[in-house]
Amino acid sequence: MAKTKSSSIFVCSECGATSPQWIGKCPSCLKFNSYVEEISSPEPQSSFNAVSNFQKPLPLSKITFEKFFRLKSGIDEFDTVLGGGIVPGSLILIGGDPGIGKSTLLTQTAAYLSNNGSKVLYASAEESCSQVKLRTKRLGLESDNLFIMNETCLDNIINVIDDYNVVIIDSIQAVYLSAMSSAAGSVGQVRECAASLMRVAKSKNITFFIVGHVTKEGSLAGPKILEHIMDTVLYFEGETENNYKLLRAVKNRFGSAMEVGVFEMTSNGIYGVKDYSGIFISENHGNNAGTIITPSISGNRCVPVEIQTLLAKTIYGMPRRMPLGIDYNKLVLMLAVLEKRCGIPFYNSDVYINAMGGIKLNEPSVDLAIIMALASAYKGISTDKYTAVFGEVGLTGEVRAVNYAEKRIQECIKLGVKTILLPSKNLKGLENYKEKIELIPVSYCNKAIDIMFK
Repeated sequence: MAKTKSSSIFVCSECGATSPQWIGKCPSCLKFNSYVEEISSPEPQSSFNAVSNFQKPLPLSKITFEKFFRLKSGIDEFDTVLGGGIVPGSLILIGGDPGIGKSTLLTQTAAYLSNNGSKVLYASAEESCSQVKLRTKRLGLESDNLFIMNETCLDNIINVIDDYNVVIIDSIQAVYLSAMSSAAGSVGQVRECAASLMRVAKSKNITFFIVGHVTKEGSLAGPKILEHIMDTVLYFEGETENNYKLLRAVKNRFGSAMEVGVFEMTSNGIYGVKDYSGIFISENHGNNAGTIITPSISGNRCVPVEIQTLLAKTIYGMPRRMPLGIDYNKLVLMLAVLEKRCGIPFYNSDVYINAMGGIKLNEPSVDLAIIMALASAYKGISTDKYTAVFGEVGLTGEVRAVNYAEKRIQECIKLGVKTILLPSKNLKGLENYKEKIELIPVSYCNKAIDIMFK
């Protein structure tokens, strides 16, 4: 029997493009240093019969809706991020730094599902069965329908999952397919393993929770096609030493892709947090200049967040702009508006701005809050601790209307806020709240600064 020859190719870890030799910049996705070497071998002939599985196209009027129900995970915050619960037959990818709590969250979810009618398989490729058992003992979890398996070959895992409703793969970078000669964790292995799991999930209606490693830049390791295959992609964020963690949905075919869940890590497990006032707002808010509260919409919920700014005299020729949780380009635009439309110079100051609690604010409604926080830091005057602002700011200095104004006001009332600066165009239809809270409409950011700092 003739031996099959193998050759070396280079594959882009971002988009999956191939090249016979290493190149510094990928011509497809324009990423630098993304090509990694792989050993390619002839693909084995597939036994898949295309003719027998062919399905004729159907007209739109004859296609019926597939009704699906959602399973509860036992953690309300987790269900909220997923869009209301777990959809059977879906692929859910959870990425995060080592030690952030991915395995703990999935272990608790697996125990809850197994105790409520589901048969769950926990396939651990990185930990032994006794290590997983030790974690369940620490969390106080017991179940006869939760099965543990220590296996790195994905073929062996797929052969035994027919009787299970939910399967957890921990992790996708640690398993491999025996038909491929490349090592586990390589671009080809991750891509083919994910594709195999997708085919099994859709054909057998099995729900998969897949743990993914992240790179030092914070993105999921492996090709970008890994995220394209998944139905839901979640990122676990937060400092390892901090008890509070954020679970962010960056893709969700069955719900909002902007949801954020807050979790607290304790010795007894991980639990959802409902009260955000102590996480995204500091205790001494209002005592120092450069801070302001803004109600930010994240998915289907409104989260009040404190924005903090600090100005320092620059000692270099080029002043620094250092944002955390806020887009760099948005900060630069707001600085330009302040200098041109409000007459506040920042050319000789280093600007530092931070969204409290590690949350990321990407929506346009935080523009006015950034403007007010920077003006407060420049003037050295603290804002009223019972005042909140929201609104989009254009390059002309105009404060434009934003969505969900009523929802933002309701959240501010719960927080105890007494005054809100909001766009004038959002004031229509909010007459019912004038008795509960003071609403101050503004049309231009310079007028808002005059009102805030009389």
